[in-house]
Amino acid sequence: MKIVFMGTPEFSVPCLERLISDGEEVVGVFTQPDKPKGRGYSLSFSPVKECALKHNIPVFQPASMKNGEALEIINRLSPDLSVVIAYGKILPREILYAPKYNSINIHASLLPAYRGAGPIQWAVLNGETKTGVTSMLMDEGIDTGDMLLKEETEIGINMTSGELHDKLSLIGAEVMSKTISKLKSGELEPVKQNETFSSYAPMLTKELCPIDFTRPAREVHNKIRGLSPWPVATAVFNGKKVKIHSSVLNENISAGAGVVAKADNVITVGCGDNRCIDILELQLEGKKRMSAADFLLGHKIEKGASFE
Repeated sequence: MKIVFMGTPEFSVPCLERLISDGEEVVGVFTQPDKPKGRGYSLSFSPVKECALKHNIPVFQPASMKNGEALEIINRLSPDLSVVIAYGKILPREILYAPKYNSINIHASLLPAYRGAGPIQWAVLNGETKTGVTSMLMDEGIDTGDMLLKEETEIGINMTSGELHDKLSLIGAEVMSKTISKLKSGELEPVKQNETFSSYAPMLTKELCPIDFTRPAREVHNKIRGLSPWPVATAVFNGKKVKIHSSVLNENISAGAGVVAKADNVITVGCGDNRCIDILELQLEGKKRMSAADFLLGHKIEKGASFE
């Protein structure tokens, strides 16, 4: 099957690699334009572009999908199918329906829940215990197309968004492969999404970072792991901003909101329900990330001190 692939970040790469290993004919890859990076502002390739070039697949990086350039390329490539995974651009109707079998998307949630740009992070932030990947036929809405296949997975209580991202990217490749196989055999049965159960997962912003220790311990813990590895939850200690990269719940100690109950190999801090979290990794403003044990070697924290 002749396939056009559209994707940009690391999350998309396992799907592209799976298409290649499955023997599909990837006739072209669309990815976001190169971006300046580092002090020298040299142009940086997206992970998908690097993968495509490694496999000698033509790469296309139109600045817009609406000016006719992209449609002209797709018509010239004449694909049977477009496969879209975290491309980062809205596709107009004429591009969605240009291939013989139109376009499918691989989305990192159990649709219709968590439509939008941040499904992985918001599932963790909201304390979900399971999520998954859904393949769907694309339409002109935001993740509103008819569903094709789903695969569920558990979210561990200490799993970060970064860890879940890596897990779902591999599941996504499997779901995509099965979807294409069933498309070829005519076994796919599209199912409309029930709008009653839909929810939206917007892109993360740094405004989400400050921790409110008056909230319950589990909610604080979910924020820390949900915002890891980016944009990272923050608190204030001794007047300085601290990034908190990882934590676990501590059911054995009680303390008031923001109050340090213990500072040994970990830093145990109370929350609004008088339960605690253990801070495992943190980063003082302008310093490198380190374990709580290493942090305490250079920063004495007394019992009863407070995080804000």
